[in-house]
Amino acid sequence: MEHAHAHQQGHHHGHQHTVDAKDINKAFIIGMVLNFLFVIIEAIVGLSIHSLSLLSDAGHNLADVASLALSLFAFRLLKVRSNERYTYGYKKTTILVALLNAGILLLSIGAIGYEALHKIVSPEPLPGKIISLVAGIGIVVNSLTALLFFRAKEKDLNMRSAFLHLLADALVSAGLVIGGIIIFYTHLYWIDPVLSLIIAVVIVFSTWRLLKDSLRLSLDGVPEAIDVTLEIEMEDSSCEEADC
Repeated sequence: MEHAHAHQQGHHHGHQHTVDAKDINKAFIIGMVLNFLFVIIEAIVGLSIHSLSLLSDAGHNLADVASLALSLFAFRLLKVRSNERYTYGYKKTTILVALLNAGILLLSIGAIGYEALHKIVSPEPLPGKIISLVAGIGIVVNSLTALLFFRAKEKDLNMRSAFLHLLADALVSAGLVIGGIIIFYTHLYWIDPVLSLIIAVVIVFSTWRLLKDSLRLSLDGVPEAIDVTLEIEMEDSSCEEADC
């Protein structure tokens, strides 16, 4: 059983080695720069017009920038060779960082929900057209950066983490565009805090599986794609053929 488990863990880490290091660096750096610039724009506009949906989305995007930075750091650690104190090297850092990323996003839900409930009770007038324009920029930025991780998302849990976060951001931005248009034409200002709550729900759904997978792998659990029974049967069959 131990042998089978070690084989499964090796299978998982083998996926990580198939990811090109140069492509990783390029994707993470471009993603961090574009998203950080968008966070600045979104935060400035959100503060100036008192839009909770834009400020919540800015916080969500800022968490993703931090996550991308941590993920890049984790991939750099993968290059460090094993030593006497860390005999397995630092390959597990990508799993631990993915777990941290999921935790950061889930913690942000509480603050978003608290502010949204206050704004629903006493909504403020908002320029819907500006919300839509800023959110439209977010769709472009997040879609472009998500595409950078698309090809590598099945090769490593951390790459999937980045892809899911960025794709979720693009979907949230699309929702904000629609919400801004509705606010502009109907003057239903309570839509802004409601959109903030929707952002919180999106964070939960986009992060829950990542949290579950990364927690299982951090505890040396069996990767979801691995069938333990099948692996053992295959090893027993090979052993019989070799008369071991």
